[in-house]
Amino acid sequence: MRRGAVTAVASMALAFGVGACGGEDSASGPPTLRWFIFNEPSAAPQKIAERCSQQSGGRYRIEFEYLPAQADQQREQLVRRLGAGDTSPDLLGLDVVWTGEFANAGWIRPVPAATEKVVSENVFESVLQTARFKQRLYTVPIWSNTQLLWYRKDRVPQPPKTWDEMIDMGEKLGPAKGRIQVQANRYEGLVVLVNQLIESAGSSILAGPKQIKLDKAPTERALGILGRLSRSPAAPPNFTTSTEDTARLGFEAGDSSFMINYSYVYPSAKSNAPDVFEQMVAAKYPQVDPDKPSRPPIGGINIGVSAYSKHPAEAFAATECLVKAENQIEVADLSGLPPVREDLYDRPEIAKTYPGYAEEIRASIKDAAPRPSESPAYQDLSLAIQRAVHPTTKIDPRNLAPAYEKLRDNVLKAIKREGLL
Repeated sequence: MRRGAVTAVASMALAFGVGACGGEDSASGPPTLRWFIFNEPSAAPQKIAERCSQQSGGRYRIEFEYLPAQADQQREQLVRRLGAGDTSPDLLGLDVVWTGEFANAGWIRPVPAATEKVVSENVFESVLQTARFKQRLYTVPIWSNTQLLWYRKDRVPQPPKTWDEMIDMGEKLGPAKGRIQVQANRYEGLVVLVNQLIESAGSSILAGPKQIKLDKAPTERALGILGRLSRSPAAPPNFTTSTEDTARLGFEAGDSSFMINYSYVYPSAKSNAPDVFEQMVAAKYPQVDPDKPSRPPIGGINIGVSAYSKHPAEAFAATECLVKAENQIEVADLSGLPPVREDLYDRPEIAKTYPGYAEEIRASIKDAAPRPSESPAYQDLSLAIQRAVHPTTKIDPRNLAPAYEKLRDNVLKAIKREGLL
C-alpha cells in the first residue's frame, strides 16, 4: 500500500470500530491467543491448535477468528485491523506473498533468534525465502504448496521435459485428447505462471525489493512460450479465463493429457473421474530450456505474530508448537498440504499422503522460485504483471518486443508506486 493510504485505512478501520474489537482475557486462566486465518476445510489448524493449547501447560490457549475464503479479502481484513493498531489478532495466517508488505509496514514482529533456530530446522530454503524481509525472518512457515505436471500415461509414455515439447505433444494428440490445462485468467494464478516461466528461463522479475531485473533474452523466451501456448490448438477454449479449478475440471473431462496444478487434483480425480485417475501421473514442472532446470512455484501459509499482540512471548511459543514435525504431518494427512520440512518427506506417513509423487513434491519445493514477495509493493506488482500479459493471446511469439516492453514498463511503475491501484 502507498504510504499515504495507510493513514486512510487506519481512519476507516477506527470509524468502523475495528480498533475496539480486541476482547480482554479472563482474569483467571491462561491468556487467549487469537489466530486470524481462513477456515481451512480440513480443520487441521484447529486440531493442532487444540493440541498445542493442551501441551502449553496452561501458558496459553488458541482460539480462531476466521477470515474469508478469498485471499484478497483475507488481506483486506488484516490490513484494516493492523493499520488501525487493533490488538485483537495475536497470530496471523499469512499468504507467502504478504511477508514484505506486512513487515515493511511494521505490522508483524521479527522472529526472535531463539525461535528462529527452532522453526528453521530442516525447512526448505525456498520456503524460508518467503518468510524473510531484508534478510530477517518475519514469519514462520507452517505448510507449503507447489505445482506439478500431471499427465496421462495412456497417451504419453514419458512426461515432456520442456514446455515446447509438451506443446508439440499436445498438438500431435489433437484437441480431443491433447489439451494443456494451466491458469491464465487475470488473477494471481497468472502471476504464478509468468513468474515460473521467467525464473525457469534464467531470469527474475526483481533483483531486489525495489530493483527490476527482467533480463531481455530469457524474459522474451518465457513470454514466447506463453504466447505460443495461448495460440496453440492444444490450449482449451477457456484458456484466458482458466483457473486452478477450471484446469482440474478440464482434465477430469478427459480431453486433456497435461495439466499444471497443485496436488489436490489427484484425490479430486479419484472421486470425480476414476477412469482419468487411473491414468494420472505426476512429474516435475516443465523446463523452459533443456539446459536450465525448471523453477516450480511455491505457495503456502506462514504464521506472523502481530506487532500489536499483548502476548508476543506466548504467541511465539505457540508458533514453535504449531510447526512441530508431528503437526506438519497431521496437516498433510488431513488436508493434503505439504510440510515445509524437507526431512519429513522420508517419513512413511508422507509417502502415504502423496502416493507415488511425494518425491516430486519434495524436489519441486526444493527447486522452487518464490514470487517477488520481498517487495513491499507486491500487490501493485501483481496487478501490474496481470495487466501487462492478459489476455495472453495478444502475445505474438514472432514479435516479442511489445510484450516485453509492456511488462517491463508495468513492473517499473509498480515498484515506484506510480498509481496502478
